[in-house]
Amino acid sequence: MAGLKGKLPEIDPPGGDVALDHVLAEVRTCRICADHLPLGPRPVVRMAKSARILVIGQAPGTKVHETGLPWNDASGDRLRDWLDMSVDDFYDPGKLAIMPMGFCYPGRFERGGDLPPRPECAPEWHDALREHLPDIGLTLLIGQYAQGYYLGTRRSKTMTETVHRFGEFLPENILPMPHPSWRNTAWMKKNPWFESDLLPVLRMKVHDLLGG
Repeated sequence: MAGLKGKLPEIDPPGGDVALDHVLAEVRTCRICADHLPLGPRPVVRMAKSARILVIGQAPGTKVHETGLPWNDASGDRLRDWLDMSVDDFYDPGKLAIMPMGFCYPGRFERGGDLPPRPECAPEWHDALREHLPDIGLTLLIGQYAQGYYLGTRRSKTMTETVHRFGEFLPENILPMPHPSWRNTAWMKKNPWFESDLLPVLRMKVHDLLGG
């Protein structure tokens, strides 16, 4: 079974700073889009002031909503492999901060597949949270929604083209990436440069930042 097994990491750890803890408490009681959430609000955010890496993904799926633990699924397994990080390091908020574009599970399309992240979260909370992360040395923009929000007109027409240009964003300590979903397995086979060129750079950056 994909995802974590055994004892789970602490779901809502403190942020390590009074001001950050205050914002996190507000986030976790946020209800601004409650009327649009089929399973109700359960904001999933994880960070501490000392974090060196920031992961900005899409929105929780049903399993993450159920457990309250981000990336607790097959996509998380693949992301940890891409980062070459252990489960313990990945879930250490003092090392890696997790702040999706939408904090709660958004529901599904009738035809299948999750809906886009709710648009309220990023403008309401992202700046307030990032203000308390002074030591971020690498921000991962995972998927089209994070790339669209943070890169704006600098992103290419397709996610593939944006990710292929990853070297242009490295001086800003930004790395655009595809979503690590199993649905992108075929994409990885069609774009072998992702594993041969991008992943070594990503892993080197992670090891440099975390002292691995």
